Amino acid sequence: MIAETQIHVIARQMLQKHGLQAIAQAAQNAVACESKGEAEEARDWRHIEDAIKMMRGPLQG
Repeated sequence: MIAETQIHVIARQMLQKHGLQAIAQAAQNAVACESKGEAEEARDWRHIEDAIKMMRGPLQG
């Protein structure tokens, strides 16, 4: 499990690199982990996805 502070660092980096596509990228990573049976890693990616959504702000859909 990734530490909360690291979740936000990764989310910020992904948002800077991918823009709003970062949400889709994190979701795809979660699905890939789930398909390989990597439940804990998938939870981390879902957490990162949620953090990105929070960072983008409420007015961006």
